[in-house]
Amino acid sequence: MSSKQNPVLSASARLSAVGALVHTLDKGKPLDLAWTQDRHFAGLSPSDRAFAQLLVKTVLRRMGQIDGLLANMLERPLPAKSSRIMHTLRLGVAQLIWLQTPPHAAVHSAVEMTKQLQMEKFSGLVNAVLKRIAREGAALAEAQDAARLNTPDWLWQSWQNTYGEATARRIAQAHLEEPPLDITVKGDPVYWAKELNGVVLPMGSVRLRDTRNITHLKGFAEGQWWVQDMAATIPARLMGDVHDKRVIDLCAAPGGKTAQLALSGARVSAVDMSKDRIAMLKTNVHRLQLQAEYVTTDASKWLPTFAPDAILLDAPCSATGTLRRHPDVARLRQPEDIARLTATQGKLLRHALDILKPGGTLVYAVCSLQPEEGEKQIDQLLDERKDVTLVSAPELGLPAECISARGEIRTLPCHLAELGGMDGFYAAKLKKDNT
Repeated sequence: MSSKQNPVLSASARLSAVGALVHTLDKGKPLDLAWTQDRHFAGLSPSDRAFAQLLVKTVLRRMGQIDGLLANMLERPLPAKSSRIMHTLRLGVAQLIWLQTPPHAAVHSAVEMTKQLQMEKFSGLVNAVLKRIAREGAALAEAQDAARLNTPDWLWQSWQNTYGEATARRIAQAHLEEPPLDITVKGDPVYWAKELNGVVLPMGSVRLRDTRNITHLKGFAEGQWWVQDMAATIPARLMGDVHDKRVIDLCAAPGGKTAQLALSGARVSAVDMSKDRIAMLKTNVHRLQLQAEYVTTDASKWLPTFAPDAILLDAPCSATGTLRRHPDVARLRQPEDIARLTATQGKLLRHALDILKPGGTLVYAVCSLQPEEGEKQIDQLLDERKDVTLVSAPELGLPAECISARGEIRTLPCHLAELGGMDGFYAAKLKKDNT
């Protein structure tokens, strides 16, 4: 959706956009929750809702650049208690520079926002700063190092050390673009690509060109497909033939991988500790007319009454591989989170191996770009456990650069850039000895 279709947000939409930034940047909570908890958002028109979301995500994706531009325009930093005015300015800059909102509309909308917030004393400042941005901002933004400015220092350093500076820059650049939407179809991806005006991707996912009104598209209500990034399909594909096997999907919600396994004929037990997430998973799997067993419990302690043939562990992680879709993650995650998450991942991984039957298969996956959560996690496991073997990934149709020398899968947001990229994932297939 372009800003020219909706150049001026309604009063309620403006409040929702500012509220979402307060929720995420000031309170440190996920952006997805901001929309569900906002009393204005539910009542917005579909166009206002879509534009408010695009606008807020643009601010989060480009915040390094935006704050750099504003620092040049403000004589002194705004008072700490006026964060809502700073957010109003950020929204105005995003509209002027990246969403091509007509200057008079963007400036007027921001000034009106100061009145809604009962902070009219800042209206003159907001008006002056944004008018100057309208005149000078585009040239200044063009001269900025966008990839570097919009990436937190600790993430940039990590990616540079892990992948090299050139690839780190490609990753950061990929995060600045609105991502495409992929679906997994039950069958005949060529047919569904034609019906939904999409394109078939290398592993059989369908990438849609029009992502509006997803639930109204052909096949959704009938359960013929579900939304799932191409990279997110890899862990279940790594399992191989699971027909009629007892498979546990640990940390299973929202259910895309459970659906893949069930569609492949597995007898799936979907495990998650959140009642709300299990309820969402049930709804999704029921729409798809597939079958699974649901277990609400702590996956790190659960002892099944059977020895599973295979386990899929898509572990809780930093989600830095999904920044294209969730730009708030870059603003919420901190370096200290990685140590906490790796401890949880290690506990889950070792418990999963303990309950896996001898000779069974375990696929470990994270949607993270951090090596501590992926490669290093497996390095440590293989040093500790002599009853576990790393199995080289089979041919899945991925580019060769996605496969490591020892057979793990590592996708990056800049891979398949010519098709629109993909989420960042790490996945490894492990085999437990028969003895």
